[in-house]
Amino acid sequence: TSPGCDHCYALTMAKRLKAMGSAHYQTDGNETTSGPGFGVQCHEDALDIPMKWRKPSRVFVNSMSDLFHPAVYDSFIAAAWATMALTPQHTYQVLTKRPKRMATLLNDRGVYRDDVNEWADGLYVNGDVYGDVTGFSSGFRNWLPTHLAYADLLLPNVWLGTSIENDRYSFRADHLRATPAAVRFLSLEPLLGPLPSLDLTGIDWVIVGGESGPGARPMHPDWVRDIRDRCVAAGIPFLFKQWGAWETIWDEKDDPDHRSVALDRLPKTRVVNLAGGHGFHGERPTVARRSGKGKTGRVLDGRTWDEFPGGAS
Repeated sequence: TSPGCDHCYALTMAKRLKAMGSAHYQTDGNETTSGPGFGVQCHEDALDIPMKWRKPSRVFVNSMSDLFHPAVYDSFIAAAWATMALTPQHTYQVLTKRPKRMATLLNDRGVYRDDVNEWADGLYVNGDVYGDVTGFSSGFRNWLPTHLAYADLLLPNVWLGTSIENDRYSFRADHLRATPAAVRFLSLEPLLGPLPSLDLTGIDWVIVGGESGPGARPMHPDWVRDIRDRCVAAGIPFLFKQWGAWETIWDEKDDPDHRSVALDRLPKTRVVNLAGGHGFHGERPTVARRSGKGKTGRVLDGRTWDEFPGGAS
């Protein structure tokens, strides 16, 4: 785990779903890093679900987990890739905190590709609906190498991303760059500090968001502005998702004489400086107030940012 996982909504949700008797959430995770109902499970029976959808959809893969978690076995990941390959009408977004494993597996030019082929053949023959939906013939083994000529498992309908919450984890972008992908994206959420070391080379989309929910930590507005400005300069689509639970109510740039410093003593406020520390002694302090994401919104410097790769929406 890393600091971005500290207040994970999925942890709380899994505990609730286990208590409700949900069959997919009856395995407990590690007591120190996970919890009730949050143990990793691979549901092979769910792999063919997208093949039954007639309407093209955008799919966030594993919204409550990580496809590249060490407990997810290689052949299951291969099966997921086969499903995505057989359903090109859908767009899949795969987000991981383990991009090194993702890069290793997807750059494998031998065994791993064979796993995908084996699973794809099995998925196809198990029901005519797959052929009806995808338009692929039983010659999938010939189709895959043809379409993935320069990178073995690069699928045009699969977007690959990694999460980065502070500068310590900027290296994850390096692993993402080493991964064959039609679209590479970064999810900088919850953004918990500035990202001076982050290299945006080879990145096709950047998402930024503040933290919400119990224990949420505030976000300095200049952390967001820096990323936005770098994206604009590089022509990278930028999506600002939310401020989260905290809103900035005082900024040193607007009050350089600190005439309103008493704000730090108001209820539900916290001082955040540019480096990520707390207190007015640091550079560019701001005062944030916990107001809830329903009130803080997602407007940045007078506008919303809803940019997607290729002009998608």
